[in-house]
Parts: sequence; C-alpha cells; structure tokens
Amino acid sequence: MRLSRLADYGVLLMSQMAASRDDVHSAQALSDATQLPLPTVSKVLSAMARAGLLVAQRGARGGFRLARSPRHISVADIIGAVDGPVALTQCLEHGPDACEVSVICPTRRGWQTINRAVQRALEAVSLHDLAAPAPELWSFQDDPPRDAVPHRQAG
Repeated sequence: MRLSRLADYGVLLMSQMAASRDDVHSAQALSDATQLPLPTVSKVLSAMARAGLLVAQRGARGGFRLARSPRHISVADIIGAVDGPVALTQCLEHGPDACEVSVICPTRRGWQTINRAVQRALEAVSLHDLAAPAPELWSFQDDPPRDAVPHRQAG
C-alpha cells in the first residue's frame, strides 16, 4: 500500500500549517517552506478546502487556514480529501458488485477486516500528532542518549 504523491503532499502541507505559528498561509509561503512546486501546492490546498479541512481567506493577507483544530483533523481526513476513502482492493473501493468473483471470493471478508483496521489506524493519528516535534531517535542497538530519560530535579 502506498499513498498517492498528492496525498503525501497533503499530509506534508497540512502538517506544516499545523506546526506553524501563523494562522493564515499563502500557497507561495507553503511552497517555499516545503520546496514543493507552487502549482502542486495550490492544487492540494484546493482539494483540502473542498473537503472542508481548510478555509480560504481572501484579501491582501489572504491564504488558507485550518478549518478546525489540528487535534480534530485525522490523517484519514487528509488522505481522503485527495485520494478518496481508503480501499486496499478494488472490491472495497467500488463495492461488492465491482468484482465478478466477489460472491465466491474467500478473501473478501479478510480484506474488509484489514481495510477497517487501516482506516481506524489512520483515523487515530491526528494532524496535531504529526506536527508535534519528534522525540530524539536512536537505534535500539545503541545506548540511549543520557538526556533521553528525564531526571527529577530536587526542589
């Protein structure tokens, strides 16, 4: 399973917006910040606005702002705005009648279970979670950095 390039860009752009202190973001500023081409940024922002995830603001300081709190926008929302609902197989995407063998398919039920699990996982991760600073990472083979475990200070 792989996200489309535009869905990947959507996650990146929305994360950039959520992590920024600015309320309103121009397509040009987002293009500069992410190094994505301006036409692509504009296309993705328009899709996010059509899906109700962004609100367009006109005027000299116009641009886009998040339609709701980053805590209330899921990765599933962002992907769905660009790619449509998560569907790992054609029969899940277009319904049971889309496949001529769906009636006798022994894997249909299993794929439905897997698709629901993926959908729930994407719904469980919010834009806030994505935009939060990542903890310092280290290899499990290495010793953790000394400052990785918080120390209680007296006082």
